[in-house]
Amino acid sequence: WEQKIKHELRIGRNVMVVAHANTLRGLVKTIDGIGDDEIQEVAIPTGIPVIYKFNDEMVPIIPPSEKKEARQAHMKGVFMEKPGLLKEALKREADWMDQVPDYNGTLSRTKTPMTPLERSLAKLKAERELGEWAGQFIDPTAMDEDDGNDGNMGKPVQYLVEHEEEDTVWEMGMKELVQGKQFDPDGPAFRQQEDNANGGITNGKVNGGGSSSTTTAAAGTSTAATTGETTDDKEALSTEVSNFPCITSLPSQLTIPSLKSASKQSKDLLVIIRHGKTEHNKLGLFTGWEDAPLAQDGIDEAREAGRLLKLHGFEFDVVYTSWLSRAIETAFYVLDELDLLWLPIIKSWRLNERMYGELTGLSKNMVKQRHGEKQFKAWRRGYKVRPPPVSSFSKNYPGNDKRYQKYLSDIRYSTRESAIRTIEKGQLSLQRKLPKSESLKDCMDRTIPYYSEQIVPEAINQGKRVLISSSENAIRGLLMHLCEIPEEHIAELEIPNGLPLIFDMKSKCIKLLDDGTGRNPLEVYNFGNAANYLFRPCENEDGTPDQECDITFMTNAFYEKNEQDQQVLNALRKRPQ
Repeated sequence: WEQKIKHELRIGRNVMVVAHANTLRGLVKTIDGIGDDEIQEVAIPTGIPVIYKFNDEMVPIIPPSEKKEARQAHMKGVFMEKPGLLKEALKREADWMDQVPDYNGTLSRTKTPMTPLERSLAKLKAERELGEWAGQFIDPTAMDEDDGNDGNMGKPVQYLVEHEEEDTVWEMGMKELVQGKQFDPDGPAFRQQEDNANGGITNGKVNGGGSSSTTTAAAGTSTAATTGETTDDKEALSTEVSNFPCITSLPSQLTIPSLKSASKQSKDLLVIIRHGKTEHNKLGLFTGWEDAPLAQDGIDEAREAGRLLKLHGFEFDVVYTSWLSRAIETAFYVLDELDLLWLPIIKSWRLNERMYGELTGLSKNMVKQRHGEKQFKAWRRGYKVRPPPVSSFSKNYPGNDKRYQKYLSDIRYSTRESAIRTIEKGQLSLQRKLPKSESLKDCMDRTIPYYSEQIVPEAINQGKRVLISSSENAIRGLLMHLCEIPEEHIAELEIPNGLPLIFDMKSKCIKLLDDGTGRNPLEVYNFGNAANYLFRPCENEDGTPDQECDITFMTNAFYEKNEQDQQVLNALRKRPQ
């Protein structure tokens, strides 16, 4: 109270203290000057905020007597509600859920918070899904009756389409409606079905069914569609991944239960994880500095990452995240699975995602349609190209976000922004020089120095085990620095959501963890064209292979079964066990 809390209050900050019953009683005793005997009569109810207001001398203000507010004897703090009222209301609601038909389905909210934009798009998606219900009562194949009054001699309307394949799209759509399925002809999943049905359509051209050169992508792209990424996030790889990732196998006690438990990872290590999916990711929106929370899929990914790290015996000493909720939440869920919620979490805006300017919150597909493929790729993947900047009064400008207004101090003041705000408010207002748009290079110019000048000397050089939870472009910058990825290839690197990337400080390579499924990670995750730079051979300081890389996945390019091999396999299957 004396050294920390009172100081924060004196400089004008609102403070929230979340603690335990007797800890809070001790704090209340100090604030209100309650005697040793009287404090025994003070109770601190569970889960009910108590509000204190102070004057300039840090003396608690007694609420006016005419206000009917819930107070306790000896205390000047005010309860946000009458103790016991919330408990009774929750009990009554539980009774309603049991008695009123579909009460829960009608009035319950989603488990994860959503932004207004996400809520609107989710509503649109729900309306589209009504097609499944309508399909029970409507025969889409039935032709509309026409009395001929509007021309065409009484015949049905003949629709004109620009491309021949559009007929196939709508024909498949009608079949899906008959089956009660959702029909969205613009959806990437539906288009993929159409392409497969036509022998593969690439860039508007129909390929032959056996043309593997245009329909087969390198490892990682074919299954990327199952990870919730948008079409643009799983662009076809133009090169085969020849460097296989170092895979550390599951501890032996998981396969042989009689062995001892996994030993703790005690050596210096750095684990980097991209946040789990958000609704913005799933809807294909530019997110940037918009504070989108994790979707339920993202929560599951973060928890699964924590469980995987725990299986392999990982522990940490310190965690670094950005100021964005999705990165903070991911770190929280990982630590929860590791039983390390008490661990220090250091947050820095320098680990924030790239600032997308005027593209923030817009649909990637819409931007591509409006501005063309070339400009879209330049804004999204150009190393030094910045999207259009936001204005000083845009809701997406960080200078209008109180977290950056009030707490960001490690960046110089902006003369222009200070002048604008001074004129607006009619009094002197100093404003920091916050980004209105960033290229990939701009993002890296703040991320890499933070790692080199803060994380390395404060944690890594001190032998601490470090977890960094951040966003895709900030992580790109870190990996460019750690793995020496060339500037011209860094934009080709893809970072999967919720996948722990282990950087070995000695062998200077990225390792992945065996999840026990036997799946090749290059076939499950999309790492992009720059994967070869990410997964270089892991070697010890003396040049010998790293013994932790004990799982190797071979692809068809390295091993193909011939007729003789198949005969041997068939013979082995027939042998008695």
